[in-house]
Amino acid sequence: MSGRTMGGAPAPDPDENRRQVLYWRLLARLFDPEEQASLESASLAVVEDVGLPAALLDPGASVDSVVQRHPELAAEFDGLMTPEPDEDGARDRAAEVRRAALASKVLLNVFASGSGTVTAEQLARWQADAGWLERALGCRPGELRGGRGGAGRAGAGQGVSPTGTGVGAPAPDLSRLIPEIGPELGSIEAGLVKRMHLREVLADPALASRLTPSMSLIEQLLRDKNNLSGVALANAKALIRRYVDEVTEVLRTQVEKATVGELDRSVPPKRVYRNLDLDRTIWKNLTNWDPEEERLYVDRLYYRHTSRKTTPQRLIVVVDQSGSMVDSMVNCTILASIFAGLPKVDVHLIAYDTQALDLTPWAHDPFETLLRTQLGGGTDGTVAMALAQPKIAEPRNTVVVWISDFYEWRTDELFESMAAIHRSGAKFIPVGSVTSSGRGSVNPWFREKFKDLGTPVISGHIKKLVHELKTFLT
Repeated sequence: MSGRTMGGAPAPDPDENRRQVLYWRLLARLFDPEEQASLESASLAVVEDVGLPAALLDPGASVDSVVQRHPELAAEFDGLMTPEPDEDGARDRAAEVRRAALASKVLLNVFASGSGTVTAEQLARWQADAGWLERALGCRPGELRGGRGGAGRAGAGQGVSPTGTGVGAPAPDLSRLIPEIGPELGSIEAGLVKRMHLREVLADPALASRLTPSMSLIEQLLRDKNNLSGVALANAKALIRRYVDEVTEVLRTQVEKATVGELDRSVPPKRVYRNLDLDRTIWKNLTNWDPEEERLYVDRLYYRHTSRKTTPQRLIVVVDQSGSMVDSMVNCTILASIFAGLPKVDVHLIAYDTQALDLTPWAHDPFETLLRTQLGGGTDGTVAMALAQPKIAEPRNTVVVWISDFYEWRTDELFESMAAIHRSGAKFIPVGSVTSSGRGSVNPWFREKFKDLGTPVISGHIKKLVHELKTFLT
């Protein structure tokens, strides 16, 4: 009769029941901040039964504070929601209960963000908790929100999810949801930033120091910079500088790894040890092998060619700085500064909404460039085109990158001028989004027109744009 009821039906699995209690509590608190006494008491009994601290059920306790008091839990959060499958295919139901308790904690802390005014300390705590969620999904903290890479641990085993609570049903793999979770985290973070009294926080150095730079925060700072002064403005600039430096380092690595130009064999290789072609040197000197002495005598050393074919190139970056393109504005400003540092690349930067601004004098410094932008407003690409066209002196050696959602009101006039650039021999690259997630709406009329022209819109990860530019410019 073991494992069955008196009527012959399978007996309830106690671990499965415990897991369902934790998930019902999770769902209840996500949709209603008021606690349900019966679920709370039952969840407390489950948590204590599996040897976890009761602090996991305290909505006011951050994951950091729980881990600080119980450091042995830190390792359990890493990859928590993408666990490796058991070798024999069996499910460890007791382990799933433990994972459910830990997952419920981090999910509630991140997705039940409450309402009302948010302090700098609350924002920093949420960002730290979001970092723990990213770690639970197999990513680095900040990777999903900032999109600085990261595919998580795609295909890794089972996950923990409230939907997989049926008896005998394994929990689904959450790694496939990573592309959706990242933008959602960014949206929650943006909402928290908007609920802050940001000016008051920036005016207090102690509070400002607790802020963690993020795209949402940078957007708010750029929008409000003209209303700041004194200590508040200095703290805002420091935060922007920190964020710019972090993103610059990531993008510079992507540029360095991207495809480069073909080798220029007309330039003699540098005769330095790091360029020594050892295999070729041995092969070319095999006739000098002395079998008696078992020694190879080398008459000539051969070196690898490392010089790349490059010609002076002009890169013209035109960025829509209207409200819908903030992420692209920040990323492309930084990207333009990186390419400005490459040899024989002449970078020009133009930002526009209903007016155009030539930011070329500051293109090498993304921090100074961003401080001169004016986010928001309408969109009129013809004013930017009036600045861009005179810069195309040698079309064959020019690439024009136009970043926008292309929701324009002078559509025919603007597209015809873009087509003229393409026909002139210059490389025209329309870009719909250069965000980490690739999310963004592009005017379908322009999308079809560019496709017919033979210059389809690039939309997606910024790595796509990096590859296109590096291939053309080097």
